[in-house]
Amino acid sequence: MTLLILKLIASHLIGDFFLQPKKWVKNKEKKKLKSIWLYAHITVHVALMFLIIWDLSHWKLILSIGLIHFIIDACKIIIQNKKNKRWLFFIDQLLHFAVIFILTPLFFKEGYEFIITIKPNYLLLIICFGFLTMPTSIIMKTIFSKWNISKLTKDNESLKDAGKYIGILERLLVFIFIVVGHWEAVGFLITAKSVFRFGDLTASKERKLTEYILIGTLISFGIAILTSLLYLNLVSHV
Repeated sequence: MTLLILKLIASHLIGDFFLQPKKWVKNKEKKKLKSIWLYAHITVHVALMFLIIWDLSHWKLILSIGLIHFIIDACKIIIQNKKNKRWLFFIDQLLHFAVIFILTPLFFKEGYEFIITIKPNYLLLIICFGFLTMPTSIIMKTIFSKWNISKLTKDNESLKDAGKYIGILERLLVFIFIVVGHWEAVGFLITAKSVFRFGDLTASKERKLTEYILIGTLISFGIAILTSLLYLNLVSHV
């Protein structure tokens, strides 16, 4: 059952964060239940679950999760507005994961998982790596949507999406360092980033920009550290 849950989590992360273009999200927010991309999104999720699990004996579980995913997403886009958008994002994700953990034991049935055979510890590693890339970037973007970041970073231009890719790389490095038992390397990474950022913070007299950089760094490293610790605690049980 553990492997099945991990496959469902992987399907969710891929479907919600990697295979859902911004165009789909904006269209859903605008047209709500009339958006064709809402139904395309659910179809992608269901298809991914069938593809990754590759066992038709779990069809009831897959279709149930798909249906509830639709209900959750539909409710979200109906009641969503500028004020509650940030909180609904996190509630939405929490509900999706809760559904996976609640329904899987209820529908679990031993099946033949052929073709896609992967050890649970490897799948858990892949999930952690994947989570620290696009999903975490979107989570951080959602957190910072409370502030006008474009205004804060005005006259501080950088390469397009450079900050996002730097964040992804630093989180992956933190994860690797902790998993292999080199916490001192994490400290070195934080120090190195601080040195490079010191010039930016000194040159900028904007206190808000400084706070934005510090908060972003702390959240990025914090998520990476928590993910690493969660992985180390779970890997011995899967």
